[in-house]
Amino acid sequence: MTARQRTGQDAERRAEAHLKAQGLRLLARNYRVARGPSRRGGEIDLVMQAPDGTVVFVEVRARRDGRAGGSAASVTAAKRRSLVLAAQHYLLRHASPPPCRFDVVAIDGEQLQWLPAAFDGG
Repeated sequence: MTARQRTGQDAERRAEAHLKAQGLRLLARNYRVARGPSRRGGEIDLVMQAPDGTVVFVEVRARRDGRAGGSAASVTAAKRRSLVLAAQHYLLRHASPPPCRFDVVAIDGEQLQWLPAAFDGG
C-alpha cells in the first residue's frame, strides 16, 4: 500500500468516525462501479444512513493544508458526475429508492469539515 493510499484510508476512517458520532450508520465503504470492461465508473468512499433514513453518499477529500482552495474545492464536476453514476447504481438495489443526498467531508491538515448536501445529483 502506498503512502497516498494510507492517507486516504486514514481520512476515510476519520470521516466515518465523525459521521457515526453525528448519528449516521455505515452501509458500505468504497462502493465501486465500472462503466465497462476497461473503464472506471465511480467510487463512493462511504455510504451512510442518516437517522431519518436518508441514504448519504459521502466523498472524503484530504489535503495536508487548506492552500489551493482546500480539499472541498477539489471535488470537481467530473468527480461529481462519477459519484452520481455510482450512487444511481447503488440505488438500483432498492425497489423504491429512499431519499438521498451527497455530502463531502473535507479534511485540511487537522481540520475536518462536514458539508451536508454539498451538491445535488441533478
